[in-house]
Amino acid sequence: MSKPNGATTANPQEVANFTRMADQWWDPKGKFRPLHQINPLRTAFVVENAAKHFGFDATAEKPLLGLEIIDVGCGGGILSEQMAALGASVTGIDAGDKNIEIAKIHSAKSGLDINYRNILPEDLALEGKRFDIVLNMEIIEHVSDTEAFMAASTALLKDNGAMVLSTLNRTIKSFLLAKVGAEYILRWLPVGTHSWDKFLKPSELARLIRPHALEFSEIAGVIYNPLNDSWSVSKTDLDVNYMAFALQKK
Repeated sequence: MSKPNGATTANPQEVANFTRMADQWWDPKGKFRPLHQINPLRTAFVVENAAKHFGFDATAEKPLLGLEIIDVGCGGGILSEQMAALGASVTGIDAGDKNIEIAKIHSAKSGLDINYRNILPEDLALEGKRFDIVLNMEIIEHVSDTEAFMAASTALLKDNGAMVLSTLNRTIKSFLLAKVGAEYILRWLPVGTHSWDKFLKPSELARLIRPHALEFSEIAGVIYNPLNDSWSVSKTDLDVNYMAFALQKK
């Protein structure tokens, strides 16, 4: 896979935005507080669906043992560490070098062996490395070219591999809650962290993966309850945040 004219999937402005917040990755009350809150939901979604596909016991102490997983856009390693703790051999990549340095420091403190690299998926694909599971969590809405990013991500999949995606739906509800609410009212994130026009509807994400012989086997919403400051998974409400498990067509 080549990169014509030096094209890249990294968006320099997005990388700069997250670099400015990098010191807060592991502060559960900081800018990444929502990610810490939903991480158990993301983890359960990955494990439950991977267990169905690969045929392992989701309730085992180390259910992901033997699987090679790559976390694309891993940030400070919040999800990468959870995957490694459950037994997976994990590679985490990110366009921000500061994110990777913080991830390395924290994983060392946690006693977890994770291969963190400051590299883009299209460059890693050129090395020929392939994985059982590719995680694209809260990343596709921040890249410069979604089609190029998906091509690079799918190039990292082994045969019979799985891709897990999570992103934001482009609805009026998501504009009010994920953009206006999260950035301007609740101040969870700095203003400008998200661009609503980059949010993807589930149908658009499905079309994006289809040329790469992938299709959803499971999709679920992640909803926030402001009354008790909690998050939960919904099979029906995909209006704001949602996750999808995608498999190669047979």
